[in-house]
Amino acid sequence: MIGKIHSFFAGGTVDGPGIRFVIFLKGCPLRCLYCHNPDTWKMDGAMEYSVTDVVKEALKYRGYFATGGGVTVSGGEPLLQIDFLIELFKELKKNKIHIALDTSGITFNPLNEELMGKFDELIKYTDLFLLDIKHINNEEHKKLTGKSNENILKFAKYLSDNQKKMWIRHVLVPGITLNDEYLKETKAFIDTLQTVEKIEVLPYHTMGKVKYQNLNIPYPLEGVLPPTKDEVRHAKILLGVIKDVVK
Repeated sequence: MIGKIHSFFAGGTVDGPGIRFVIFLKGCPLRCLYCHNPDTWKMDGAMEYSVTDVVKEALKYRGYFATGGGVTVSGGEPLLQIDFLIELFKELKKNKIHIALDTSGITFNPLNEELMGKFDELIKYTDLFLLDIKHINNEEHKKLTGKSNENILKFAKYLSDNQKKMWIRHVLVPGITLNDEYLKETKAFIDTLQTVEKIEVLPYHTMGKVKYQNLNIPYPLEGVLPPTKDEVRHAKILLGVIKDVVK
């Protein structure tokens, strides 16, 4: 089984618990306005690795795993290569490695019986899902990513129903997701899930802007500034990440 890889990163500390070996896969069906990895959108230019070779690469960093770390697969959207993921995760589990999957869940489709069989197989080997909820409002989600959020929210419910641990990630963008109504709706939805261990508020940043320039792609959020510390704190209060302490 061959996977199309964008890159590897050893020593990740924001991609799950402990220190992680991070595998970035190529390909993504979303076009998020704030995406900072446009170089992962297309499969073109991918490095091709077998499952065996990726496991060998990961095992070079086995010292991370003994301290509560593990392997995280990100992208792009890794679920585009679900067959590769299943075989990779099976082999990683033979080495007792903690596995996290960073995904938007966009490929989930409960009406596709064959695909659902693959999801049922995948979750057997995945310890933690880092699930991006990009926008709670479906119409706004379409504006932000180009796609509906219906199956993404169904994927969150599926993970919850199957007792799979989740960290919810939500990017805070002024004028898009930095909105009290939407943040409260996001919190209400998260409260319906049984297995959320953590909510991460990720402030929008412009560090990926240079990649758009290098790829000759117009930057979609030109002029949009990152949220202030007060705005981030306010969002964290509305999402229940921190409590509002009245002095």
